[in-house]
Amino acid sequence: MQRYILLRVVQALFTLWILSIAVFLSVHLSGDAAVLLLGPEALDTDYEQIKKNLGLDRPLIVQYGDFLTDIVRGDFGRSHLMRRSARDVLLERLPATLQLAGAAFFLSVVVGVPLGILSALKRDTFLDSFGKFFAILGIATPNFWIAIMLILLFGAILGWLPTYGRGGLDHFVLPAFVLGWSAMAGMVRLGRSSMLDVLDSEYVKFARVKGLTERLVVWKHALKNAVIPLLTFGGLTLAGLLNGSVAVEVVFAWPGIGRLMLEGITRRDFPIVQATIMAAGLFYIVTALLVDILYAYVNPRIRYQ
Repeated sequence: MQRYILLRVVQALFTLWILSIAVFLSVHLSGDAAVLLLGPEALDTDYEQIKKNLGLDRPLIVQYGDFLTDIVRGDFGRSHLMRRSARDVLLERLPATLQLAGAAFFLSVVVGVPLGILSALKRDTFLDSFGKFFAILGIATPNFWIAIMLILLFGAILGWLPTYGRGGLDHFVLPAFVLGWSAMAGMVRLGRSSMLDVLDSEYVKFARVKGLTERLVVWKHALKNAVIPLLTFGGLTLAGLLNGSVAVEVVFAWPGIGRLMLEGITRRDFPIVQATIMAAGLFYIVTALLVDILYAYVNPRIRYQ
C-alpha cells in the first residue's frame, strides 16, 4: 500500500510540474505586460525600465526558474494592477469559493445519489422516468441559462431570494443550486447505471438465491459496490466545484476564484492569472490523489494492478 501511495504522490508532483510549465508559457507568450501597463504612447525608456522592474528583460528560462522557486514558497508575485501580493488576493477570495463549492457539493450528493439509487431500484416506474429526465435535463441545460431563469423567477418576479453578492445563507441558495446542477445530474446518471450493473451481477443473484431479503441484498451487498464509481466521480466533481464556475460567479457577482481568474485574464494581470490557474490545478491534482488512495482502500484489487 505504501508503494502505491508513493507512486501516486510522485505522479501528482510530476503533473504539477508540467502544469507550472504550461501556465508560465501560456501567460508569458500571450502578450507583453509592460505594454499593457504603460499603454502604446509610453516612451521607450519607460518601457525598458518597467520591463527591468518586472524582471521581463531576462531570458525566459531564468524567469521560469524564478517562477518555479517562488511558487514552491507560495509566492506568486505582486499584482500589476492591484499593487498587492497575488497570494493575498487569492486567499481573500478562497473562502467564498470553498463555501459555495461545499454547498453545491452537499446539494449534489444529498439529491443526486439517493435519486440515482432509487431510480435503479424502481426501474421502469415513474420515479425511474423522472430520474432519467432529471439527469438528461441537467446535463443538456447550460448553467448560465438556469442561472438567468432562476434570477428572473425568484429574484425579479417573486422577490424571494437575493440574486447577487455574498451575504447570509439566502445568498447561497441560487448560486449553489446552479453550480451543483450538472453535478446532481451526473450523480443521478452514474448512480443509476452503477446500481443497475451491480444488481445484475452474479453475486447479487447468488445472495437472492440463498434466501436473503431484498432489503439486505440491496443495502449490504449491492450498495457498497455501487458507490465505488461515485467516489471517483464525486472527488473530481468536488475539485471542479472548488475551482469555481466562471459563469456562475459572474452572473451572481460572487467574489470567488473563478471570477478573479477572469478578471486577471481580462486585465492581463499575469501574477493573478498564474496564482488562480495554479490553485485550480492544485485542487484537481490533490483531490485526484486523495480519491486514488481512498479508492485503493475501498477496492484493494487496485493496489496490485
